[in-house]
Amino acid sequence: MADTSFILPSDLKANYEAYREELRAAALRVLDSGWYIGGKELDVFEADFAAFAEAGHAVGVASGTDAIILALRACGVGPGDVVLTVSHTAVATVAAVELTGATAALVDIVPDTFGMDPQALRVACAALKDGHLGTLKAILPVHIYGHPVDIVAIRQIADEYGLALVEDCAQAHGARLNGQRVGTFGAFGTFSFYPTKNLGALGDGGAIVTNDAELASNVRLLKEYGWKERYVSHVAGMNSRLDPIQAALLGVKLKHLEAENAKRREIAARYDAALADTSLVLPTVAPGAEPVYHQYVVQHENREGLRLFLRERNIGSLIHYPVPVHQQPAYAGRIALPAGPLTITEAAAGRILSLPIHAQLTDEQFDRTVAAIRDWDASL
Repeated sequence: MADTSFILPSDLKANYEAYREELRAAALRVLDSGWYIGGKELDVFEADFAAFAEAGHAVGVASGTDAIILALRACGVGPGDVVLTVSHTAVATVAAVELTGATAALVDIVPDTFGMDPQALRVACAALKDGHLGTLKAILPVHIYGHPVDIVAIRQIADEYGLALVEDCAQAHGARLNGQRVGTFGAFGTFSFYPTKNLGALGDGGAIVTNDAELASNVRLLKEYGWKERYVSHVAGMNSRLDPIQAALLGVKLKHLEAENAKRREIAARYDAALADTSLVLPTVAPGAEPVYHQYVVQHENREGLRLFLRERNIGSLIHYPVPVHQQPAYAGRIALPAGPLTITEAAAGRILSLPIHAQLTDEQFDRTVAAIRDWDASL
């Protein structure tokens, strides 16, 4: 069952033509303006997204991967440095670290919400402080599946060791912890607008948020060749720009994001109630967390049996992510694990399954999914 949230916000489903016209008008404004790089639509979206994220500044970039690269570089991360992150994530997280020239070192996750384990992080920081892998420079936690990590504990460790804290919020647009938006606890929050994200473009896109004006200025330099004035590079930068047509379309969708996230939470609550008495391990919500359910992830020892049973009934499900980064061919045997084996990460990879959840999920689709799961569970 495909996630079609990039096509039609649920609160406008009954008025598809009006919504389509709103998107068309946004794209035409860019075409008519003659500004195909930068311009007013990008400026407006950046301001609106900063307000949504409750951050002082937002900078649009070409992708979520670029957002991480630029945020780390703006914090001074580069060759000879070490960044601590997790293996239970999209490979883009680790790839972005390596694209700065830094070394990625991976720590384990907690078993209930799959986020970075602060205890493992503390062990890793102690193990790396001698500099044998390089200069420990930053921590990059991932708010996986739209659930906030224990960012308060992680920030405390970052402060103790004098490390930059960059939050990977690619799956967590609008999530909160203790009332505070994710992405605003550290130096930077990085976001992806890949089409299937809670806020998705009609192509690639990303953004970086920060409350530090100087850091925002650094990112703006780095994302466009290091230019302060055109054609004069003051630092060695790159080319990473959010297309103004994408910015205009994202601006339309941003107006409906809170409603979309509320719908995801409603569906998650219905799953919780409908599957409470099955043998599945259901998602946990940590105290103070307000997740946005980019995915609804269950666990079961016979995950493959459930996945195949659903597929036979034309009900889609996915595994996010079946192979931890440290076990993938490109990274196996060369990624540091300073706090020891990633036991929880590896166990989770064999148990997790993402059920259909998006703001357009119909009652019929939901009921059919739940009925199939209950039939499978009863047959065990």
